[in-house]
Amino acid sequence: MNAIYFSFIIPVYNRPDEIEELLHSFLSLQYKNPFEIVVIEDGSAVSSKKVIEKYSKKLTISYFEKENTGPGDSRNYGMRKAKGNYFIILDSDCLLPPHYLNTVANFLQKNFFHCYGGADTAHKDFTPLQKAINYVMTSFFTTGGIRGSNYAKDFEPRSFNMGLSKEVFIETGGFATIHPGEDPDLSQRIRKAGYKTTFLPNANVFHKRRISWKKFYQQVKKFGLVRPILNKWHPQASKITFWFPTVFVLFSIVSVLASVFCSFYFLVPILVYLLILFIDSSLKNKSIYVGLLTIPAVFIQFFGYGLAFIKSIFYIKLLKKRPVVWFGEVV
Repeated sequence: MNAIYFSFIIPVYNRPDEIEELLHSFLSLQYKNPFEIVVIEDGSAVSSKKVIEKYSKKLTISYFEKENTGPGDSRNYGMRKAKGNYFIILDSDCLLPPHYLNTVANFLQKNFFHCYGGADTAHKDFTPLQKAINYVMTSFFTTGGIRGSNYAKDFEPRSFNMGLSKEVFIETGGFATIHPGEDPDLSQRIRKAGYKTTFLPNANVFHKRRISWKKFYQQVKKFGLVRPILNKWHPQASKITFWFPTVFVLFSIVSVLASVFCSFYFLVPILVYLLILFIDSSLKNKSIYVGLLTIPAVFIQFFGYGLAFIKSIFYIKLLKKRPVVWFGEVV
């Protein structure tokens, strides 16, 4: 294997403040070998150019401006322009811990994979809302535990923290135009091309995610809408766990109605579940307030995803609609 030269691929859209925080975190990396950063301005109305100029003397950065075509196409654009032979895909709302690139490089030297994914977590300085959202998106008790599992089978890397070789990019053509869902789609196509994907332990990033309830709801709703599309494209990747949010929604509605017309005890299972989430989140975040915010966060996550998921199933499975016709903002 040739020596690895890393190229970080970072699309940005109207987020100069976020890209500045991310670039600042690069300055603390313990990795001593050369690497490059490729920033792709995806048709932003608010440019990051001044931020890039500020850091260009401290970091090796290439900056490209293009029309808005979405994150997947922008990542492909960046990989075509990059000089490295191994690409690391990051979202602009991430921060890197100092050990990140050393962890990745050491792992790939011992156990080379053409594609890896890492976990995401909350930084100690994140807001309570960000920490609560991070908890429900990554917790074992919701639907996100697989992100942090060292034993995750058939791991689908996510593009907020994802690495792939130049070889596999050339072989697969990179990300499709679907969004969201372009990252699990690419993971499946990588496997179909004969390559393996893996979870890379300890290569976590700090992921800000959404900073308001409304934006969080919109995000998980799109995740729910797109999952049946991915299941149709890649039926071998379909899992029963994808139904969990929808089951939770239906169970919650039935429990509330039964408690009103029959007995309060029908609410006990949900209340016990919420208590578990509250205690676990409070302990992990060392904050009762974050634990309390976890309760509305999990309802927003499950209702947003679960209702959108069943809606998408109805249109795609039952009405046989083409996703591009009825859900243009996704595909």
